[in-house]
Amino acid sequence: MDKETTLVLLNEVGIVPLFYHADIEVAKEIINASYRGGARAIEFTNRGDNAFTVFSDLLAYTKETLPGLSLGIGTIYDAETAQKFIDAGTDFIVTPFLNPAVGEACLKANIPWIPGIATLTEIYNAQQAGAEVVKLFPGDVVGSAFVKAIRGPMPKVKIMVTGGVQPTRESISEWFGAGAYAVGLGSNLFPKDIVAEGNYAWIEQKVAESIALVKEFRSNS
Repeated sequence: MDKETTLVLLNEVGIVPLFYHADIEVAKEIINASYRGGARAIEFTNRGDNAFTVFSDLLAYTKETLPGLSLGIGTIYDAETAQKFIDAGTDFIVTPFLNPAVGEACLKANIPWIPGIATLTEIYNAQQAGAEVVKLFPGDVVGSAFVKAIRGPMPKVKIMVTGGVQPTRESISEWFGAGAYAVGLGSNLFPKDIVAEGNYAWIEQKVAESIALVKEFRSNS
């Protein structure tokens, strides 16, 4: 998927589910449920020994069966790892902090790079290094007031908030009201007990509800 389409999807849908699972079959079910719920940009986190193998299989599967889905990789620390996932075909890369070398690899590949930031200086440096969207993490620690406050000096910054965002009307309204471009949701969409039960209908419903809350907020604001 091309870069601009991915960035538009992030914003239009507003909700970016993020997860890791070591079992490819479970990972497929989670992706399918999220897709049925309306998610069109999903982040698989690089947090397990066989993350690369599972992700590569997921990419092949989604390209074949889930049209219009942008599948990216998260928790990438360095350019070498980034290149490995770029070569595998990732649609975007998310990093927990600002590493311009990763940004450079993404620029060369013409895919979005979403680096983690927590200060205005980091936002500026990320933009200088080519990031069009930045990730505020951890959102619940930094707070929505920060997102609102930086709209003054940096009105055009596009922020995806991750960490502490809840799939509730209050939380969605708080973050999008502050000016979030998108929000990332992990454990609140994929509780361990729900995944262990194989209750994928619950996941589909929770993803759909979260996306509906974004639409509702935008239509009322």
